[in-house]
Amino acid sequence: MARPSLLDRLPVTPPALMRRLAIAAVVAQIGIAVTGSVVRVTGSGLGCPTWPQCFPGSLVPVAHPETLPLHQWVEFGNRILAIVLVVVSAACFLAALGARPRRRRLLWLAAAMPLGVVAQAVIGGLTVLAGLVWWSVMPHFLASIVLVWLAVELVAEARDRAPTRPVVPRAVRALVIVSTVALGALLVAGTLVTAAGPHAGDAATPRLGIGVPALAQLHADLLFGYLGLVVGLGFALWATGATPRLRRRYGVLVLVVLLQGALGGIQYALGVPEALVSLHVLGAALVTAAAAAVWTATRTPVAAAPDAAPDAAPGTRAADPAGAPTGAGTADAASASRPLADAATGRDEP
Repeated sequence: MARPSLLDRLPVTPPALMRRLAIAAVVAQIGIAVTGSVVRVTGSGLGCPTWPQCFPGSLVPVAHPETLPLHQWVEFGNRILAIVLVVVSAACFLAALGARPRRRRLLWLAAAMPLGVVAQAVIGGLTVLAGLVWWSVMPHFLASIVLVWLAVELVAEARDRAPTRPVVPRAVRALVIVSTVALGALLVAGTLVTAAGPHAGDAATPRLGIGVPALAQLHADLLFGYLGLVVGLGFALWATGATPRLRRRYGVLVLVVLLQGALGGIQYALGVPEALVSLHVLGAALVTAAAAAVWTATRTPVAAAPDAAPDAAPGTRAADPAGAPTGAGTADAASASRPLADAATGRDEP
């Protein structure tokens, strides 16, 4: 009889625990992005001028004639908070190893959490060594945004616990993809505005040599484009009979996008006050999480009853989840056989 492998000897992870840890990862990833913005707006980016030590020969802040104690402790506190993220990320990965049945997608998403922390630590170290120059700070924030998205995907994978199938037509899913790309461009433009703005993290740090008004206009134009795509997505979801869960998540996305847009306008009109910068970073992370939640809601486990398409009267034609029209009897047969085929092949499209 074959001896069980080391992984098989791990305690089995309850599904509820896996999902709670995934939710904790979302909160931790958003939290570290916000605290990083606090470091910037308080000018504490070089409060600890070396990395991984705070000062040469000391892991903790020490009295220094050229550095204010507030700046030291704000930067050091952000580094300490990163430890929480390390613990949560490691717990997610260990829990995924103990999940049964073991699923490749769950493992990869859980592994992205600790790997992302390592990548962020390296980027953060390079940012400090580069003196907080704007092009080194941009990837630090964008990496956090990517990890927020992946953490939301991890929550969905922990909830579904099975291969999934689409619950929207291909055209709607394509619109979701296009809107996601537009959101990415919007976030990059936001980092450019910050790179040219007054909050560098340290007063001596050189800024991006492009006028803030021009970059703010670009950011606003991309926001209006993204809003247009979101509105179009709403009409598409209404026309195709989206599931209640997808409609709820779409409503949350609309709310946070509108609030974030209003906050950005107020922030610009008031001259970019420090407190609103951190709120704007929080808003960017929440918009990302809401968009990722909409993305994940376009699919459902194959074992779930199909509820995406509106009920079709006998003898009428209905659209299957892939968007192809079929007869009523053919659609019933396809919906019955597709979960079995997907489960047999293990298909789990993103």
